[in-house]
Amino acid sequence: MGMTMAEKILARASNQRTVTAGQYLTASPDVMMAGDGLSEVYKILKEAGVEKVWDPDRVVSLMDHAVPSPTINLAEKYKVIRTAVKEYQIQHAYGERAGICHQILPEKGHVVPGDLILGLDSHSTTYGAYGAAGTGIGYTEMAYVMKTGSLWMRVPETIRFNLVGKLARRVMSKDILLYIAGAYSVEVAQYKAIEFTGPAASDLSVSSRMTMSSMGVDLGAKFAFFEADEKTLNYLRGRAKKVIQKFGPDHEATYEATYDIDVSSLAPQVALPHAVDNVKPVSEIAETRIDQVFLGSCTNARTEDLAEAAEILKGRHVHPDVRMVVLPASTEVLLEAMNSGILDTLIRAGAIVSTPGCGPCCGTHLGILAAGERCLGTHNRNFQGRMGSNDAEVFLSSPATAAASAIQGKIADPRQY
Repeated sequence: MGMTMAEKILARASNQRTVTAGQYLTASPDVMMAGDGLSEVYKILKEAGVEKVWDPDRVVSLMDHAVPSPTINLAEKYKVIRTAVKEYQIQHAYGERAGICHQILPEKGHVVPGDLILGLDSHSTTYGAYGAAGTGIGYTEMAYVMKTGSLWMRVPETIRFNLVGKLARRVMSKDILLYIAGAYSVEVAQYKAIEFTGPAASDLSVSSRMTMSSMGVDLGAKFAFFEADEKTLNYLRGRAKKVIQKFGPDHEATYEATYDIDVSSLAPQVALPHAVDNVKPVSEIAETRIDQVFLGSCTNARTEDLAEAAEILKGRHVHPDVRMVVLPASTEVLLEAMNSGILDTLIRAGAIVSTPGCGPCCGTHLGILAAGERCLGTHNRNFQGRMGSNDAEVFLSSPATAAASAIQGKIADPRQY
């Protein structure tokens, strides 16, 4: 009997020939992504008397949620991380310089199709864009796996979203994901794996796939996969630390459900406060006044995203009542955008460009909202109070919709540009 992508990866990671959905097993990860939470993990390990970790070469350490440190407490937290890196001899440590963890792991070659990656962040599902099983775990779980090299897991059922048709101009992969959230709810994949399949999925760039895999967790998913195809390999060649090859499900794999979606007639979508699945087509909420636009996060801050916004903003200007905050996903993206003229366009249009990192997405600094303000952002969550005041409102959209809205000072349809 054939296996899904999740089943194939968990079978290998648990040294079994086959596994089935619902089975419990103990798996060893290929990579442990130790983000900002490494400070808490380190404290747990020290309290337990752990002097060395299982395999420091499988640990990747990054700092991204609040860089440079905006408060004394966060500065102390990052100091603890630097101590942990030295004490446990973690060689793959990128500090505050590189950018957002989920962008850096594939950029630096730590993501390989078929790998199991456990991360200290819920959006570790992003690695599914490369055919890897990425999922977020908590501090205690990470401390356990860093010490023992294994973690108990349940093999998830898998659902498929079969994407067909062609996206219209200015409609992006973020619109597909938001449409899925609105149509099927944020519970549709609760502790399940997702496989995004079909010709429209194959047409998407690797960056666009990362957008959707990132928000797989916002549909409840344990993993959120695209097949690793030639596009995947082209990106990873020269980066990957190991041998890379195409990876996908077996033809005879069994799925819990398959949902068919024709993206050809899809309009730009917007998630309204305060839930990711409170989604409407942009036409139904156009004219909604906004105070801020945020172009960034692990979901939508790659060169492709910045270029789409810059194309719309070129020769135009951000509305005088709107502040537009741009945080590239990584230093590599920042340099690409700088050398290609994208940053020049965004800055001349009135955008505020800042340090690669998470910034306002997690409400730490750089773009915090006051009471009564509204932000339209390209990030992944719009929960009440996430970006500042509990009395603020956060809307989610694609980079194209964000750029069009920045110009008009209200939520706007990007297809007019």
